[in-house]
Amino acid sequence: MGLQTPITTSFDLPDGRTVTIETGKLATQADGSVVIRVGDTMLFCSVVSAKEAREGQPFFPLSVDYQEKYASAGRIPGNFFRREAKLSDYEVLISRLVDRAIRPLFPDGYMNDTQVIINLISGEQEVLPDAFAALAASSALAVSDIPFAGPISEVRVARINGRYVVNPFRSDLEDADLDIIVAATMDNVMMVEGEASEVPESALIEAIKIGHEAIKVQCQAQLELAEKVGEKATVKREFIPPVVDDTVKEIVESNTRDKIHEVAAGALDKVARKEGFKAIIEELMEKLKEEKSEEFMEEYGDEIKGYYDKFKKEVIREMVLTDSRRLDGRKFDEIRDIWCEVDYLPSAHGSAVFTRGETQSLTSLTLGTKQDELMVDTAMDHSFSNFILHYNFPAFSVGEIKPMRGPGRREVGHANLAARSLKKVMPEEMPYTIRIVSDILESNGSSSMATVCAGALALMDGGIQIKAPVSGIAMGMISDGKRTAILSDILGDEDALGDMDFKVTGTENGITACQMDIKIDGLPYEELEKALNQAREGRLHILNEMKKALEAPREDLKPHAPRIVEIIIDKSFIGAVIGPGGKVIQEIQAETGTNINIEEVGDEGVVSIASENKESIDAALARIRRITFTPSVGDTYDAVVKTVMPYGVFVDFMGKSGLLHVSEIDHARVDRVEDFFQEGDEVRVKLIGVDKKTGKLRLSRKALLPRPEGGGGDRDNGRGRDDNRGGGNRRNRD
Repeated sequence: MGLQTPITTSFDLPDGRTVTIETGKLATQADGSVVIRVGDTMLFCSVVSAKEAREGQPFFPLSVDYQEKYASAGRIPGNFFRREAKLSDYEVLISRLVDRAIRPLFPDGYMNDTQVIINLISGEQEVLPDAFAALAASSALAVSDIPFAGPISEVRVARINGRYVVNPFRSDLEDADLDIIVAATMDNVMMVEGEASEVPESALIEAIKIGHEAIKVQCQAQLELAEKVGEKATVKREFIPPVVDDTVKEIVESNTRDKIHEVAAGALDKVARKEGFKAIIEELMEKLKEEKSEEFMEEYGDEIKGYYDKFKKEVIREMVLTDSRRLDGRKFDEIRDIWCEVDYLPSAHGSAVFTRGETQSLTSLTLGTKQDELMVDTAMDHSFSNFILHYNFPAFSVGEIKPMRGPGRREVGHANLAARSLKKVMPEEMPYTIRIVSDILESNGSSSMATVCAGALALMDGGIQIKAPVSGIAMGMISDGKRTAILSDILGDEDALGDMDFKVTGTENGITACQMDIKIDGLPYEELEKALNQAREGRLHILNEMKKALEAPREDLKPHAPRIVEIIIDKSFIGAVIGPGGKVIQEIQAETGTNINIEEVGDEGVVSIASENKESIDAALARIRRITFTPSVGDTYDAVVKTVMPYGVFVDFMGKSGLLHVSEIDHARVDRVEDFFQEGDEVRVKLIGVDKKTGKLRLSRKALLPRPEGGGGDRDNGRGRDDNRGGGNRRNRD
């Protein structure tokens, strides 16, 4: 039964806000559960881990699910079922941030099913809950008996107007040029992910340092909470890590060491290397079947295969550190061969192929209108995005067979990293909805960085005036505590071998996004700075290779791409342009073949007109300008006579109507208006006034005529109709 008065502890954020962690009140049948409270923002987290592993479980089955309850923001879900359903991409990204931070801290060999569920149960618009999700997960683990080498926490660090701020408010991020999430234990940084506006490497390192200092306070609070809970939290359940039999070690090491080294040092391609390593273990297993008993193979067969994979990594790591040799024969800072091609897809609005070694991305660009914007509907946010990036990773890209399903968490994460990288260089004024699709056709490491490079080229090929080209590079680090190897442009196999892997994207001027996973203890900031500087050199090399295909954005869009023209109208005219039931705007679209969107921004209306045909846009513009036209006193207009009356004529111009009074037709006295005008006549008039009460327009023709000498004139001045545009004395026509 839950406690009505929970066990609590608290700490203060650098800005003075208090964060409270409570346990024992909710979900007491879970192995661990907590509620994190910051003001009115509350996150609930539960964690449950099976007491035993499933038989034959080959990997650690950890699942982390972060979900925001719509009730936390006083909203009802907008989907058909009116309930929370599949995790949104945003929720998947937060789940990944927590997973990457806590997964390395479970014991080696721990294969028990473990589930972490985090829910936003109360929210404030200004408080970003994602920065507290990992704190909730780690706190739940801290008050449980689950073996976990924590605690950890995550914080957001932003540089706002030159000042580093920990866990800033949502609105403050609008002025940030650096925004990262840092995860760390009391002693070590575990994970970093974020975006920046072309900042130097030194700014990123400083943000990480500040974030780590804030995390130490949060870790101490979790330790204090665990002490208050007592033995349930401080005494962890017994877990005996699997120990490899010495016989197995001796068999594997004596029979495979030299063969593994030979394959690893052979500078083979991915497929040949994979087949070479596979052949080694198959040969060993066949040999043992002949030499050992059936009982021996049943008892140790799986253990031999498992230890072989582990030992293989040890041999390769030693080769890299001792021989300074990589799996494909490159130097540590050497980038694989690159070739790029733009305009590969003739019907797309922009396209590029980026190939680096055995990794290849075919990326397309599509330009759309406001109607194509992506609706973002989460508990705390309902908005529309005009920048969409999708990343596809089909099984054939790695020579495998799998059913085609929707994107997984990995695809969502890679797409987000690439999107963050490119959004930072998009032009300020962008009337289009942009969709970039990266199809990975071949993969051997760093396909997300290939997406960044191909995406930048596709944007430039499509004539989008980005601020600067962007490239990305994946880096790795192997270290035994004494020796360190920093590897540029890592292979897929090198990713699995390393103690740190990180991806950095940016322009020639600085970083636009980063993602780091650090798996070793005590990484000095000097080593991190060295790795970032090496990454910068690699990034610049890749940019130079990209420039061989296309150095800068094309001056214009593709001929078949839609053109969008925006005009600003007064807010009061929005209804007139739309018309009753949308009649006017639909009529304009049908007659001109355009797509028109109107958005109210402040006291103005932003009208976007899209078409592949310039003449269609011009026709729609003319119609809208007629509707929204506001005449100015003193301006002249070409008008058409619509009605002739004894006291003057009513004329139409630019969608407006006004009276040309008889006294304003001519300098001489006009007795009969019909002698000067008939319906349909054209006349140039000047606006000389607007009635303040009625808004009626007062027009003049004589103001545009030269005054007769002496300041007057007789009633019949002898002007023929052709003497002046807009009529004349009809009595003189014969």
